[in-house]
Amino acid sequence: MKKKLAVAAVLMGMLLLWWIISIYPDWLWFEELGYSPVFWTMLLGKFITGAIVWLVFSTIVIVNLLVASRVISSEKLKPVQSAETYLAQMGISKRTANLVLVAVMLFIGFILCLNASSQWDMILRYLNQASFGNKDPIFHRDVSFYVFSLPVYMFVQGQFKIFFIFALLASVVWYLKNGALQVINMGDFIQPDAKPTGLPKISIIPGAKRHLVFLGGLVVLVLAWGYYLKMFTLFYSTSAAAFGAGYTDVMVRIPAYKILAGMSVLFALALLWCSIRWRYKILVLGGGIWILSIFLLSTAIPILVQKFIVKPNELTKESPYIENNIQFTNLAYKLDKIKEVNFPVSDKLTMHDVNADKSTVQNIRIWDKRPLLQTYNQIQAIRLYYDFHDVDVDRYVVENNYRQIMLSAREFVQDRLPSQANTWVNRHLIYTHGYGLAASPVNEVTTEGLPNLLIKDLPPAINMDVKITHPEIYYGEKTLDYVFVNTKTKEFDYPKGDKNVYTHYQGKGGVPIGSFLRRLLFSIQFLDPQILFTNYLSPKSRIMYYRQIDRRVRAIAPFLAYDSDPYLVIASGKLYWIQDAYTISNMYPYSTRGVATSNIQLNYIRNSVKVTIDAYNGDVSFYVIDKEDPIIKSYTSIFPGLFKPFDEMPDGLKRHIRYPKDLFKIQADIYRVYHMKDSQVFYNQEDLWQIPNEIYESAPQKIQPYYIIIRLPKEQRSEFVLMIPFTPSTKQNMIAWMAARCDPDNYGTLIVYKLPKEKLVF
Repeated sequence: MKKKLAVAAVLMGMLLLWWIISIYPDWLWFEELGYSPVFWTMLLGKFITGAIVWLVFSTIVIVNLLVASRVISSEKLKPVQSAETYLAQMGISKRTANLVLVAVMLFIGFILCLNASSQWDMILRYLNQASFGNKDPIFHRDVSFYVFSLPVYMFVQGQFKIFFIFALLASVVWYLKNGALQVINMGDFIQPDAKPTGLPKISIIPGAKRHLVFLGGLVVLVLAWGYYLKMFTLFYSTSAAAFGAGYTDVMVRIPAYKILAGMSVLFALALLWCSIRWRYKILVLGGGIWILSIFLLSTAIPILVQKFIVKPNELTKESPYIENNIQFTNLAYKLDKIKEVNFPVSDKLTMHDVNADKSTVQNIRIWDKRPLLQTYNQIQAIRLYYDFHDVDVDRYVVENNYRQIMLSAREFVQDRLPSQANTWVNRHLIYTHGYGLAASPVNEVTTEGLPNLLIKDLPPAINMDVKITHPEIYYGEKTLDYVFVNTKTKEFDYPKGDKNVYTHYQGKGGVPIGSFLRRLLFSIQFLDPQILFTNYLSPKSRIMYYRQIDRRVRAIAPFLAYDSDPYLVIASGKLYWIQDAYTISNMYPYSTRGVATSNIQLNYIRNSVKVTIDAYNGDVSFYVIDKEDPIIKSYTSIFPGLFKPFDEMPDGLKRHIRYPKDLFKIQADIYRVYHMKDSQVFYNQEDLWQIPNEIYESAPQKIQPYYIIIRLPKEQRSEFVLMIPFTPSTKQNMIAWMAARCDPDNYGTLIVYKLPKEKLVF
């Protein structure tokens, strides 16, 4: 046993050492970015949440095993019980049973601890919740109860249910192991010539019986709490005519769950009473009534009411609840703020109209980003190891004109190095960054049919009103590997004719790696011994990791959801990435659930944060643009040093914020149904819209939202807008179009221009 304990202690020590080694580089990384408080808040949140669950679980199980041991020692076993125990009959010794039970307890405790630690942000949101300012129509509770509190209550209830069920099973095993509980097959004790019954007989001492009944009472008590919470989960029901609690849910299931919660409490009290004074009839009668009530109240009666009362009169019965669904869905997706405008369609376009809107006409996009990306890679990649990953659409002032520009970063891809050059030194010390970008107007083509490049070549030749003092891209969408800068060797900067230009990094990005200890730790972290043994590193050397911008922002704030399309911006002579971040929830009452691009179900979303990433230094800033969002208020309280007010964003970056596509697609998809505000029209789906198809490469596909520069009706100047058209369901004529304004003065305003229904507009 001493040897086993020593081995266990060594293993635990090794695990602890590995854990410290694994988190130390992350702490250095957060510290370098100025976000070490964020790191410690997340780490302590995970540790404390997991530790509390493990402590409560262990306490409940250990206390019950101690009670079981005391029960066994306080009661004398009868002769039939003092014979060979059931476990011994199976060839399992008491010592082996003890070890197995302890191992299982530790394993389950570890799993519960890991699961609980992943819920750290849910717990912290609950402790720092903010009010939504609107209440549900049934229980009249603030929406914050459903978004912040209910998930925690359901989690705690589920954990206690697991705790007590496992304590019950562990106690049963303990009693079996010690002979206080025996399962005897009657066929083993009858005469050979008699017919064996094969029916098992359970023999249990009175104290063990009372203990197990007491635990059963605690399990039922936790189930009573579960029935109470089920009332609130009906707001996410899909059994009614619309998402959320319907007629049967409100009129039948809510009262039924209240009754079941009360009956469960009474049955739990009966079990607790029977554990003190044994009453077999009360136990059997109470259990029978309780099980029958569950079947009738939660299953049978609701089905009958739905079939014979609701279905024949569904519109009448469900109308108030359909209205609830419409109202709360519009609130949750911020569709209630949409401005609806009638758009008169005229067939008489004149040259005067064209001349009056020159800015709009001059920015009509003729380049599609898909073939343009291929073109950039063909004419501007320069070398095989460069790659244009994506084309972004933005706006800049070109020769005093507000112009829509398409641009793409020229990133370095280490995997494209020739095989003879694909060495460790080249991958991590020399070829460290991409360089520059390509940019062109959306509507200009050269005589050769190519884009008219405003920014091109290496070093960048710029034909527009911007400057780029640091075209190097150390942080981007394709920067997957870690690299070292300020080493004893020069870094490749860009090719120039038959020669290459080299440089030394002049920024402050990366973590210092000058000491032997840090080199050792990073060597272990990245499983790369070359970090320890290379002679190229100096006391001034720095290591850059988490360089891919999506991974970089998620490492700092994993509790936010992120747009799938970060975009490149030129501002203040530098290159930046802007990444849109969302706060989301799937617990907004009565709001229909949609699906985000990452296949996450949600029914509440806000674009509350704009994230900027310096492509040269890697600095990351989080700016709160929707300060009214209760979820971001909660996170601001949890992480007081993480978020900055939007007013603090530099003006050069503010001019390039845009309404994010992923959010717009979700809102457009919901709005095509929920623009119908009348419950009867909604029920019959009389005015259902759809997003039309376009033909691309001879195949139909859904039109994606796209950015344009346009002077909106009754506005004085052109502006940058994200838009999408709608058609009636199964038809090809245009019925409306939605626009999201992007310029800072009107950022986030949604407008729907409705076309006349009596006129056919293709």
